[in-house]
Amino acid sequence: MTNTHPKQERTFVILKPDTVQRNLVGDIIQRFEKVGLKMIALKMIVPSPEMVEKHYTTDPEWMRKTGEKTIKGYLAKGLTPPYTDPIESSKHVLERLKKYMSSGPVIPIILEGAHSVALVRKLVGSTEPLMSDVGTIRGDFVLDSYAMSDADGRCIRNLIHASGTTDEAEKEIALWFKSEEIIKYRHIQEAIIYDVNLDGILE
Repeated sequence: MTNTHPKQERTFVILKPDTVQRNLVGDIIQRFEKVGLKMIALKMIVPSPEMVEKHYTTDPEWMRKTGEKTIKGYLAKGLTPPYTDPIESSKHVLERLKKYMSSGPVIPIILEGAHSVALVRKLVGSTEPLMSDVGTIRGDFVLDSYAMSDADGRCIRNLIHASGTTDEAEKEIALWFKSEEIIKYRHIQEAIIYDVNLDGILE
């Protein structure tokens, strides 16, 4: 997305099955809207396990990074991680993610607006809800932890996926949406957020 205004930055989120089942879809979308982001695509689907695997492995480094992050999280809390090898750890995470994400409807969304990737990550909070700050989506709506999910032999339930970088967002958008599903339109609030001189407010 070179040579474009920052307001055209796009990010990708998935409202996961627990968001839908807990009737939190509206609450979460409202947080994105209130900060000034614009939805340009949205749908509800039940993804296949194969689709979930494609999503999480669009980044070839995902297995290593996820495993390292999981192990680091355990050690930071003074706990013994269930696996010491990052790849082995991630294999188990991926299998649980496939089961979790294909268990019911999810809502993929494309959001557009200045600093959308960083803003959404800030609003969502830490991957582990227990470590998320109050005021974030996960900090306000979830009580799950890695220790509890591992003890139960399941994936952590943290409501939402959010792209970590603009490159990641572009790859995920291309995976989940066809170009004709993405709507280009002008939102009335953009005049207040982005217009330099706030033209046209006074009659």
